[in-house]
Amino acid sequence: MANIEKRGESSYRFTVYLPKNAEGKYPKERKSITIIEKYTPKQLKEYLDREYLKFKEEVLSGNYVLPEKMLFSAFANEWLVKFAMKELSSTTFANYESKLVNSILPVIGHVRMDEINTMMLQSLMDGLKRKDGSSVELSFYTKFDVYRTLRSIFKYAVQWKVLIKNPLDGVTKPKNRNKKVVSAYEEEEVAVIFNALNGEPFKWRVFAILAIIAGIRRGENLALEWSDIDFENSRIDIHESIVSADGKTEIKDTKTDSSNRLVSLPASVMDELRKYRIHWVQEKLKAKNWTETEREWLFHQRNGTYAHPSSATHWWNKFAKRLDLQYIRLHDLRHTSASLLIAQGVHPKIISERLGHANIKITMDTYGHALRSADQAAADTFESLFQPKSLNK
Repeated sequence: MANIEKRGESSYRFTVYLPKNAEGKYPKERKSITIIEKYTPKQLKEYLDREYLKFKEEVLSGNYVLPEKMLFSAFANEWLVKFAMKELSSTTFANYESKLVNSILPVIGHVRMDEINTMMLQSLMDGLKRKDGSSVELSFYTKFDVYRTLRSIFKYAVQWKVLIKNPLDGVTKPKNRNKKVVSAYEEEEVAVIFNALNGEPFKWRVFAILAIIAGIRRGENLALEWSDIDFENSRIDIHESIVSADGKTEIKDTKTDSSNRLVSLPASVMDELRKYRIHWVQEKLKAKNWTETEREWLFHQRNGTYAHPSSATHWWNKFAKRLDLQYIRLHDLRHTSASLLIAQGVHPKIISERLGHANIKITMDTYGHALRSADQAAADTFESLFQPKSLNK
């Protein structure tokens, strides 16, 4: 039997035979691995040979532990290194790592992977408490982030053949029993904002207009370059985001494949972008310390480098509090965009794609209240059409 066997499209199994035992048999240890990275045939062979020799050395030295008998803490560390650090944004990684360290490892870190069951994980979720031990209940969002962290860890435990069955299956997902209606401006309030923006710095005026009209996230907005503006087809290309976590700022690909999208803009906004382009070039020519030579960020600092996420939030907070309107967060301009589209009767599927949601269910769940209001308005329209005919009978 071959020592390295191909078992699936991207999975392989190693077999190491031990010396003959007292029964005259040759015991063996096996290990399955899944290839995540892309390799050329030569690179793949070198990688498999190298991993097989490491496995063989572990087995023959007596240090090999069957994957399913690993402690949860050991596997969680593998998950952090092989998946989380590589694939998650810095913000999401910091969040997942925090939930792992503070809420999960203290409860099941010492338990073997093959001993973790559904009831154990349900007890973990039911017993979640604050770090200070207070009796104040954790928020839905904290509980849900713990659940999402567990979901990702055990998904890869199954995918990497450490476990056959996912023990999280059957655990009750946290429910938001105090679901709030998202904050958003009405159409009349948006008109007030657009008027007030005329007195703001050009870059922040354009930033706010795109946040409302395109419904893009703060980081996606800040990551825009002039090459992302398609003046011919009146749209922008969203494919990167600037995020900040733990004092570090990074330029990342957008959150998901659905976040990578083209968003159409009205002619008036494209005209505003053309004017801003002229202003942007003039600012660059006047700058004495322009150091950015590789990228042309729409929203930049004086030296041409990208604007920091906190600077956008700081500007919005000062601007919004000067308005004679309810205060809402910068992120709520995205909700405002969705609410205005719903009010205009735009199909939720289009709104979902425009906002970069992973699926339409997120849109329906987030804006359910606004969608129900729009549905009632549609019903009222039919009422006005039906009633006159009824009276003429």
